[in-house]
Amino acid sequence: MPTSPSDPAARSGRSAPYDLAVIGAGPAGLAAATTAADLGLSCALLDAGPRPGGQYYRHPAPGLGAAHPERLHHDWPAFARLSARLDAHTREGRIDHLAEHQVWTAERGEVWTLHATLGPAADGRAAVRARAVLLATGAYERQLPFPGWTLPGVVTAGGAQAMLKAGLVLPGRRIVVAGSGPLLLAAASSLVAAGAAVPAVVEATGYLGYARGLGTLAANPAKLAEGARHGAVLLRHGVRLRRNSAVVEVHGTDRVTGVTVARLDADWRPVPGSGRRIDCDAVATGHGLLPQIELATELGAETRRAPDGAVALRVDDGLRTSLPGLWAAGETGGVGGADLAIAEGELAARVIAGRPVPAALKARRRRRRAFAELMAAAHRPGPGWTDWLRADTDVCRCEEVPAGRIREAVEELGAGDARTVKLLTRAGMGWCQGRMCGPAVACLAGDTAPPADSRPLACPVPLGQLAGLAPAADPAD
Repeated sequence: MPTSPSDPAARSGRSAPYDLAVIGAGPAGLAAATTAADLGLSCALLDAGPRPGGQYYRHPAPGLGAAHPERLHHDWPAFARLSARLDAHTREGRIDHLAEHQVWTAERGEVWTLHATLGPAADGRAAVRARAVLLATGAYERQLPFPGWTLPGVVTAGGAQAMLKAGLVLPGRRIVVAGSGPLLLAAASSLVAAGAAVPAVVEATGYLGYARGLGTLAANPAKLAEGARHGAVLLRHGVRLRRNSAVVEVHGTDRVTGVTVARLDADWRPVPGSGRRIDCDAVATGHGLLPQIELATELGAETRRAPDGAVALRVDDGLRTSLPGLWAAGETGGVGGADLAIAEGELAARVIAGRPVPAALKARRRRRRAFAELMAAAHRPGPGWTDWLRADTDVCRCEEVPAGRIREAVEELGAGDARTVKLLTRAGMGWCQGRMCGPAVACLAGDTAPPADSRPLACPVPLGQLAGLAPAADPAD
């Protein structure tokens, strides 16, 4: 069974380092850990969540009594197979599944040391040592603010799915789904299948970007079939798809009561006079995903700019990063979905184990990665979206920094990049550390290529754990 946070072995570590430590138990992490164990490696699988699956395979807690959790996913059999392999390897001692272990920093060396927090208690910490590390931390959603986005009832598209998958609840009864990217169709089809009314899916692009990669589309028929399935569900429920459009304002006082949707030009600027109101009680919004790579960038790993402007880790054909001993699989190398993540997890594990990689696996990874790059280019945000912001629209929710103050920092105080704006306004200095507002702040600052975030702590850590770091770092002491 997965190791619990109260297990003394999880707190003290073990005398011998693991062959491989995998950070993240989503599709890439599960595939990597189970493949590595198949090949004879000792493996630690660390994850911040209480159960495996990550965000993609998020599922209800057993206490909720969900009879058919598979109905909330379009590829549940893949997770069931990975989960069964994980259970078998944990029983046989080849994988230690360290649940609720949130890794906040790593020390490089011939043997790596990963430091994890297990909760708020001063002794709720663990140190895990391994000869190789694979980063499979996934991604988080990109948000572009608009007037009213801080009202109760506005959630991220992935958040709406998480509420449904993990809690079996809906963010509202009549939900507008808005933003850009394939996650919108998946979220909308899940919501209507669960009984919600979705009056519109509001997509900022027109999907014409996919026409530049007809060969890539033809090489990925499963992706086309997946999109067709979501489209069929929406068509059956009478959901209207509004392309080249965006939610430019949310209405309500204590709760969402409606939205204004406007057409966009080629640069994502709202077309004057095109606004139309849609009544609703919730909005699920998002503009794609951003790789979660803070652990690697703090150590100096090289990055690349994805076609949608996101910063991802640079990896070679064997999924090695620029740091010896560190590999990355799945969304950390560029967002591409569960199929790609599983393929990269398997491939990286084989490389780490020194085993040949089957040609079919290499080809599968190339096809899926090519589709990911095409998808990113097709949904890249246009620069004109800032035109739908008012001066009093909060951009940084944590620190309540409005767009007007950021523009003042740029136009009157000379800030020319996101870091300077942050120093002048505190935008990005709150609890989320810029994960919600970072892309928007960079765009308002005219920072077309902001650097990857680098911070010594990848997540909040209690001071008591930092104070006790030295004895916790070496279990032999």
